[in-house]
Amino acid sequence: MWTGDYKFLTSHLILKDFRIRYRNMSLGVFWSLLNPLIMMGVLTFVFKVLLPNRTPHFPVFVLCGLVPFNFFSLAWVYGTTSLVDNAGLIKRIAVPREIIPVTAVLSNTLHLGIQIALLLTLVLLSGLGVNVHWIWLPVLWLLEIVFVCGLALFFAGINVYVRDTRYVVESANTLLFWLVPIFYSFSVIPAEFRDLYQYNPVAALVLGMRNVLLEHHAPAPTLLFKLALVALFSLACGLLTFRLLKPRFYDYL
Repeated sequence: MWTGDYKFLTSHLILKDFRIRYRNMSLGVFWSLLNPLIMMGVLTFVFKVLLPNRTPHFPVFVLCGLVPFNFFSLAWVYGTTSLVDNAGLIKRIAVPREIIPVTAVLSNTLHLGIQIALLLTLVLLSGLGVNVHWIWLPVLWLLEIVFVCGLALFFAGINVYVRDTRYVVESANTLLFWLVPIFYSFSVIPAEFRDLYQYNPVAALVLGMRNVLLEHHAPAPTLLFKLALVALFSLACGLLTFRLLKPRFYDYL
């Protein structure tokens, strides 16, 4: 049963990760804005000045890629290490172990909210305006969060037994930076790879956000279907793997 104590613990863990990340930093939470802004500026300079292209509203175009990727990469890493990082809490308090990786992901939604606000502000400043299809943004992000929760559960369970898992995840994030259309358009992807790209939930989210914010139309039904399919599959696999592994967590933490 989801008791009040569990609700309190969940909210505490979410806020704790948020506070700890910027503790003792002079700029504090402003780093949530500064990091994507710096990366957006660098990529804009490279692809508009050094390697000119004709992509309109390029800063918004790039931020539509950076915001989803930043959330995905950080939430995946924090979710993967969450059980090991909270070993003391797990040994002291009898709570469903699934709470720990999920709250690690949800804590990153606080940073995500700040970055989405930055993105939408830039959309308005660029003259793109609000359109009715913005209603799809919560749907896209909810599916993405479900997907990352599944990954976090899966890899957090494995990381208890194999501590190198974190470095595998970090290396995978480095590769995915180039395999997600952050600074290039979906149109440049060869036709034989386009369907496969849409099964990558991060790439699907980037495409869906550009459909809504830059092109002013709803994401394609096939894109939404693929995103939902992979997100639910990820969550199911994550829960199953986690529950198979968790009986011996205490021995390895």
